[in-house]
Order: sequence, then structure tokens, then C-alpha cells
Amino acid sequence: MASPVAASQARIPAGVPPLRAGEGNSFLWRRLHSLTGIVPIGAFLVEHFISNAFATNGPQAYGEQVKFLTGLPFTFLLELCFIYIPLAYHALYGIYIWYRGESNVTEYPWTGNWLYTAQRWTGIVALIYMGYHTYTMRFSGVHLFHGGYIYAYGKVHNELMTPWIVAFYAVGIIAASWHFAYGIWLFAAKWGITVGKESRRKFGYVCVLIAAAFILTGVISLIAFVSPSKDWHWAEPGSHAEQVQPAQPQS
Repeated sequence: MASPVAASQARIPAGVPPLRAGEGNSFLWRRLHSLTGIVPIGAFLVEHFISNAFATNGPQAYGEQVKFLTGLPFTFLLELCFIYIPLAYHALYGIYIWYRGESNVTEYPWTGNWLYTAQRWTGIVALIYMGYHTYTMRFSGVHLFHGGYIYAYGKVHNELMTPWIVAFYAVGIIAASWHFAYGIWLFAAKWGITVGKESRRKFGYVCVLIAAAFILTGVISLIAFVSPSKDWHWAEPGSHAEQVQPAQPQS
């Protein structure tokens, strides 16, 4: 009589590898990859969306938020340790996982396969978007540190005067939002927070709402940068002029 182990192995179709947490160091690297997607990269994404949302309160409010961020001590070290290095690892190891993985959406068009494929492609799009955005806003044009925050809103506004860049930003916002939201779902599943098919299904709806909230916030902020108030004007760097806001009525 066949043993229970032998019977269970016999039911596994040939060529289908068993599910496993990882072999050797891959388990550690995959867990670190999952963790960096939430902290610090996900936390930075949340902060970045919130900071950009200050543009809905006007150029001056956005400038004050940039002033606060650029005024933090050890700014470059904070960016290096909590943004650039974790992002580089998460992106490069994510590409490696994609390269080693197999997406068979055409042969087996199950929901999980489509989500897997969307997660990888949105990651690539988000990486390109963040690279471009970081370079143009942080390392080119007007320097926003040491008093340059007064030009922060105008710098973003001028960048978005080209229609294709607005479209590119919109695609980047959608890609980053979806990638992060589905990454939360994967994190919860991998780390044993959601156990069982039903709990993962329900949490999936929560993650869809998270993605929608991020996309909505990002698009509204984008519109605020594209269409400033009529009483705002851009002060050219070096002109010793400041971005003028309407005077508040005296009480």
C-alpha cells in the first residue's frame, strides 16, 4: 500500500515544481526585497504624495513644505540611506526576480498571472518615472536648497508645460500607485499577515482602494501644478523677486 507522502507526490503533475519559501540565501534576499518595498520606499512614497498634495493649497503652501523637507539635518545622508540605496536594491533585485521568473499569462490567463505581470511592468515604468523625476527636480535646473524653495512650485509648473510630460507623469503616478498597493498585498501574504485564501481575497479589495486613493491624490496634485491660481506668477531665479501671493485681509 502506497504511503500518504507517495500518494500526494503522485498527484503533482510532472514538471510543476513544489512551492517553497526559498533556497539558501534567496529567502533572505527576497524577504529584504519585500521589506524595502514597504519601508523605507513605501513610506517615502506616502510622504511624497502628501507633500505634493500641498500644491492644492497654493504655491506658497507647497513652497513651505519644500522648505521644511530641505531644511532637515543631514538631508543628503537621509536621501542616500533611506531612498537611493534601498531603491537601487529593490529595483535591481526586482529585475533579477523578473528575469528568473516565468509569466505564462497567455497559456494560463489566471488572475494571479495577470497581477504578477502587471506588478513587474508597473515596477519598470515606476522606476523610469522616479529616475526622471528625481533627476529633473533634484539634480537639474533651479537648486531648491538654501532658500531656493521659493522656486519649488514654479519649477514643477514649468516642467509640466509640455503635454507629453504631463501624460508621462500621469502614467508614472498610476504605475507607482498600483505597484505599491499590490506590493502591500504581497507583503502581507509573504510575511504571514494574511493567512488563507479568503483573508487574502478581502485584503485585495483594501489594496485596490489604496491604489485608487493614491492615484486620485496624485492626479489632483498634478492638476494643481498645471493650473495655478490666477494671482500667482513665476519669479525667475536671479531676479530677486519672489512668488507673490494675494495679501490677506486685515482683521
